[in-house]
Amino acid sequence: MGSYPWLSAFLGDARQTLAPARDAEDGLLPPLLVALTMVTGLVDAFSYLTLGHVFVANQTGNVVFFAFALAGVRGFSATASVAAIGCFAAGALAAGRLGRSLAGRRELLLGVTAGIQAIIVAETVTMTALSPSPIPAGLRYALIVSLSLTMGAQNATARKLAVPDLTTTVLTLTITGMAADGPLAGATGARLARRLISVLAMFVGALVGAVLVLHVHIVYPLVIALVILAVVAVVAVARATRSRTPQYPAP
Repeated sequence: MGSYPWLSAFLGDARQTLAPARDAEDGLLPPLLVALTMVTGLVDAFSYLTLGHVFVANQTGNVVFFAFALAGVRGFSATASVAAIGCFAAGALAAGRLGRSLAGRRELLLGVTAGIQAIIVAETVTMTALSPSPIPAGLRYALIVSLSLTMGAQNATARKLAVPDLTTTVLTLTITGMAADGPLAGATGARLARRLISVLAMFVGALVGAVLVLHVHIVYPLVIALVILAVVAVVAVARATRSRTPQYPAP
C-alpha cells in the first residue's frame, strides 16, 4: 500500500466508520448513524411506493413533488407533500429542543431520539399490518405524518451530533464530496470511505425496502427499520450510561 497512500487512508477511514476505536473522537456514533442512514432508505422506499409519490425523509424531493402537483402533473399530491414537509419540520423542532436539554450527551441524545422513533415506527407497523390494500386515504396520511415526524427528529439529531459526512438523510453534498475531494480531483480523498459507506447504506436500505414492498409485504421495510432503531437506541443509551462522550464540536 506504500505506492497507494490513498488506499491506506481509505481502509483506515472505513474501519473508523464501521468499527471505531474505543477512544475515538465520536465514539460509536459513526456506525450507529450509518445504521440510521439505512433506515432512511427503508422508510422512503415504503413511503414512495405505498403512500403515493411522497418521501418522508427526502424533503428536497417533496419540494419538487409539490411543484409538480401545483403544475397539474398526475400522480402527485400537494397535500401529501406539504404534510410531509410540515411534519418533518415539527419533528426537527422537537429534536432540536431535546438536543439543547441534553447538551454534551451525544450518545444519550441519539439513544433517546432513536427510542422515540422506534415507538412511533412500532405504531406505523401496527397500522400497516392491519390495513387493507390499497391503504385508505386517512391511514395513508396518518403514516405520512408519523414517519415524517420520526425522520425530522432523526435529521435534526444527526445535525446536532455533527459527525462529518453522516447526515443520515441527505446525500447530495456527500456525493459531491466524493467527487470533488477524491483522488481523481487531485485531493487527498479524506473521508472517501465514510462517504461511500453512507451512500451504500441508503442504497441498500432503499433496495431492500423496494424488494420487500413489491415482492413480499409492504409492512416489512417498517419492521426492519423498527429493529434497527431499537438496536441503535439500546446501544447508544448503554454506551452513554457507561461514560460521557465528547462534547459537541465547536461551531
